[in-house]
Amino acid sequence: MNGGSLGLRTGSYGLLQNINRAIAGGEISKSLSNVRKSSTKMLSGIREKERPLPNAWYRYIGCRKFSMLLLIAFALLVFALGSFVVNKDSTSPNVLQRIGTLGIVPYVNGGHHEASQILGEKDKKKDENRFQIPAFKGASVLPFHHPCANFTFPPPPPPTRRRLGPRPCPVCYLPVDQAIASMPSSSSASPVLHNLTYVLNENPIKSEPHGGSDFGGYPSLKQRNDSFDIKESMAVHCGFVKGSKPGHGTGFDFDESDLAELQQFHDIIVASAIFGNYDIIQHPQNISEEAKKNIPFYMFVDEETEAFMKNRSILSSSKRVGLWRIVVIHNVPYSDARRNGKVPKLLLHRIFPNVRYSIWIDGKLQLVVDPYQVLERFLWRQNANFAISRHYRRFDVFVEAEANKAAGKYDNSSIDEQVDFYKKEGLTPYSEAKLPITSDVPEGCVLIKEHIPITNLFTCLWFNEVDRFTSRDQLSFAIVRDKIMTKVDWSINMFLDCERRNFVIQSYHRDLLEQMPPPVPAVVRRPPALPNTRGKTPGKRIPRRGRDRRSGSRRHRKAAASNREQFLLNAV
Repeated sequence: MNGGSLGLRTGSYGLLQNINRAIAGGEISKSLSNVRKSSTKMLSGIREKERPLPNAWYRYIGCRKFSMLLLIAFALLVFALGSFVVNKDSTSPNVLQRIGTLGIVPYVNGGHHEASQILGEKDKKKDENRFQIPAFKGASVLPFHHPCANFTFPPPPPPTRRRLGPRPCPVCYLPVDQAIASMPSSSSASPVLHNLTYVLNENPIKSEPHGGSDFGGYPSLKQRNDSFDIKESMAVHCGFVKGSKPGHGTGFDFDESDLAELQQFHDIIVASAIFGNYDIIQHPQNISEEAKKNIPFYMFVDEETEAFMKNRSILSSSKRVGLWRIVVIHNVPYSDARRNGKVPKLLLHRIFPNVRYSIWIDGKLQLVVDPYQVLERFLWRQNANFAISRHYRRFDVFVEAEANKAAGKYDNSSIDEQVDFYKKEGLTPYSEAKLPITSDVPEGCVLIKEHIPITNLFTCLWFNEVDRFTSRDQLSFAIVRDKIMTKVDWSINMFLDCERRNFVIQSYHRDLLEQMPPPVPAVVRRPPALPNTRGKTPGKRIPRRGRDRRSGSRRHRKAAASNREQFLLNAV
């Protein structure tokens, strides 16, 4: 396979059709010319017939002719506008300049974007060109011969077919063999920081009023501030402060057999976690034989989740469920299952010290694209070493904090304390001054990372914020990123959330799935018996059958489906 494959998820309610080929092949223009020819023939036939007709008929056909001309003119106008949009999109040197703009978000997600809150209506046109900036400044222009060099997003659907809310969009992936060939032979250079070690402390003591834990080591505010002063060699707090090595007497402990396996070398791993029996395990799909052979899939679970899986005969002595290798965690450091999940999410480099690349996906997500293709698309092709998607709607930390409070995601006073602390440190609402950074709020359920010192430092310091303040990692992402970026020439590839939804499918947490009303069972209806009219009085009502009876059943099924959809919307 020589060309790039267009990632379109089947069965998704938000798919965009791939009409680029039709446009490039001239099929639309050919069909329009056929319409013109047929319309011309029709009009000429009308002219020939209208002469011998009476005046009344002449006027009637004249009106039809005028209507036809008006219709053709309207069609030409729509075609011209559509061509303008497509041509405007295809003028970008590569897909990065297309997806790196704030202006694409309303088209991709079908909703109103807050860019109008940043730029006044009068300044939108003036600053339009300034928004045509790649989201990741380290990205390079694709060579002309690259299979995805000419890839552009198709035009948006008409307003009548546009659905509000998040949905996937097309992504151009390389075939698996070409993606594997694109893997760098050596690690990326880490700016400034070359040697990163971690603090060990057998007896951590809390000395300041802010949060923290024994597992995190209670770093002081001075130690926190010093950790943002990037040097060639650094030692920082990064969890697992007790014990000789992560997972051995540190809290978040592994079995001895698992410890040995986690020390092995791998080019790539995929990891996820379920704590507190909070999610249902999701099985990856569309995984190549090369990935099944060379890329291990690790699922971290606590003892509660392990017990549930054994009781349901999901987990056997092999410790494997499909592609997932189950790793049981003992002595979890936190009482909050979601906070425990942040340990493997942000500290994979500590659990897997000999791994080059990792893909983290939350337990509620199902991976549906090969890991080689994901890494090629979002890291290797972009010359990036860390990638995460931006939130599909919110890009300001202060707005995100209010949304978390409104949804009851965490204690409101704790959220306010964290945001006030960041304000004192200089965090401001997002504005155009941060360009080319296009968002301060990630959709943090997927992390794509190369394990090098600078990215390891970033996730260590991000974890320390989660350990010190609330577990809502969206609130602490921007402050850590910005502090590091002020010290070294480094940035993060924040790609569109609709692209993330192309390679992972999001499910609901177990508690929501258990609350959902069961689907209405299908009613088996037998053909009605022929009515026996003998001996019956005239005028007696005969029961409905055929189309009338089925239509009532259809209405019942539609009503049940709409009730189910309404429940899901209320749950979200």
